[in-house]
Amino acid sequence: MGFNFANPRIPLGSWIETFFDWFQNAFDWLITFTNVVIGGMYHGLNLVLSKPLYLVMMVVFAAIGWACANWRVGLFALIGFYLVRSMDQWNNTMQTLALVVVAVILALILAIPLGIWAAKSKRFSAIIKPILDFMQTMPSLAYLVPVIVLFGIGQVPGAIATIIFALPPGVRFTELGIRGVDTETVEAGAAFGASPRHILWRIQMPLAMPTVMAGVNQVIMLALSMVVLSGMVGAGGLGGDVVAALSQVDIGLGMEAGLAVVIVAVYLDRITNGLANRTPLARAQRAS
Repeated sequence: MGFNFANPRIPLGSWIETFFDWFQNAFDWLITFTNVVIGGMYHGLNLVLSKPLYLVMMVVFAAIGWACANWRVGLFALIGFYLVRSMDQWNNTMQTLALVVVAVILALILAIPLGIWAAKSKRFSAIIKPILDFMQTMPSLAYLVPVIVLFGIGQVPGAIATIIFALPPGVRFTELGIRGVDTETVEAGAAFGASPRHILWRIQMPLAMPTVMAGVNQVIMLALSMVVLSGMVGAGGLGGDVVAALSQVDIGLGMEAGLAVVIVAVYLDRITNGLANRTPLARAQRAS
């Protein structure tokens, strides 16, 4: 049958299903490898976070907060994570934190090089911008459907959906930070004989670091929001409790899980802000 302009119907869904069937058959080795790598990273980190006594981990979180930001963040970590434990949400919180950390690390491994490439190449920037727009405007729940088809249910599809959802700000902020470096500074480095590699890592990246860290902060926040939704695909953690609270209309469980998510979000936000304030450019600006 030909195309009917009066009653159009493009079988886009069928084409996408066919593509995913082909991808699953052709790249089964890649799917298996991804499952092993991400699953191993998650289970290893979750073991590190949940195996020690919770009091020990509270002190560790407080020390990290104090070292990366200030004593107030350290105190918040003690009080906040003690509240998490008192709500009997410790194990779920550690699972969520492990999934967030794994997803953020992998997202940044992809986002920062792509952002650097986009800053160096106008052609690549023009190509990747509509892709990033698509990734950011696509409803977050829509990412869960294809990853379930490819990876089943569990933490791995939740992590992959989180990586895809959280990646765009990392690319955009990295590109913005590098492009925002003063051209005269770059030209001065080139005049003194610095190679393009040295200019990138010794001049542009240090000066762009506050903007890059703002992108890291956004990646973490988006990852945390997506990890909660990933409870719908069996990722567990606090997202599992949120899904259970919705299905059972359990206000108490929903509020406890939600408060635990807020505590983790505030803690990670203060950590990244503290690291951004410790960059050479930020210290120089405060000194001036």
